[in-house]
Amino acid sequence: MNRPDRRSFLRIAGSSLGIGVLYSAYPAALTQGEANSMFSALGRETGEKVTPFSFVQLSDAHVGFDGPPDPLGTKAFERAVEMINGLPQRPDLVLFTGDLTHDTEDKDVHIQRMKQFQEISKKINVPLIKCVAGEHDAGLDGGALYREFFGEGYYSFDHRGVHFVGLDNVSRAKPEVGGEQLAWLKKDLARFSKSAPIVVFTHRPLFDLRPDWEWFTSDGDDVMNVLGNYDNVTVLYGHIHRDDEHEIGNVHHFAARSLIFAFPDPNGASGPRKPVPFDKDHPFKNLGIRTVNFHGGSQAASRAVSIEDIELTAREFRNINGIQQMLREPAV
Repeated sequence: MNRPDRRSFLRIAGSSLGIGVLYSAYPAALTQGEANSMFSALGRETGEKVTPFSFVQLSDAHVGFDGPPDPLGTKAFERAVEMINGLPQRPDLVLFTGDLTHDTEDKDVHIQRMKQFQEISKKINVPLIKCVAGEHDAGLDGGALYREFFGEGYYSFDHRGVHFVGLDNVSRAKPEVGGEQLAWLKKDLARFSKSAPIVVFTHRPLFDLRPDWEWFTSDGDDVMNVLGNYDNVTVLYGHIHRDDEHEIGNVHHFAARSLIFAFPDPNGASGPRKPVPFDKDHPFKNLGIRTVNFHGGSQAASRAVSIEDIELTAREFRNINGIQQMLREPAV
């Protein structure tokens, strides 16, 4: 089997609509024969044939947060649920990349926030919802309460020929994955060939985006050394409350906007990290969801994964039809 390179197999593009991002994923091969051979081999690795599908990334709802710079509470999260349910094609799953809730030292209050998150998220009309913790979910108690509500902090699963890996880089009370999880990751990926499509979702960036703002993972280089052995890796993360893209080696990193408030662009911003002030005329400005579509079959010279950002406008917030569309091509 001829192994396709990353750019012909799992590439990411997208269009911005308002309160989120839609991913479309599909493998692209040069010939039908190459495609059949490649997809059959990958299907044997994951136990499932590579076929088209879509999924949504949500991040940083901070359920329970109250006060400036965002006076809207869970309204953006609830609107995101409505928009996902209104998509013309139902996504297969939702990935939530951390900070589902806002932290508090009062365990009973935090339990109520976890329950509120579950009440809102269960309204999403998708077959599967997968989460990883953020530091606000797991930093104070080592992830004990998070695991009680949502299960293990790190895990993997296969879906339609793509291998998904959820990583925990928050529950050790510092931005770190740790040796035990690294050993697990190596073992988890050992059965896959170099060309296998892999999607990693985590909370903090796995590279040094802005260490002075705590936008990093201390042993992220160790994680990237493991992932760097594979040609078709996409990393989805949250934490930075804004859209951002980086390509490092074979790995393409995408940050999701938050569902509570935004942080400024790390490029060019100086001084301490400060949230973007609330704009009452554009209440959901810079907030968003991310959806992903994976297209199976032979699609020569086309992108394997496409992203769509969706952001609420003030008119939508007032229940008037007003989605603004802007095509956005990422750096490649």
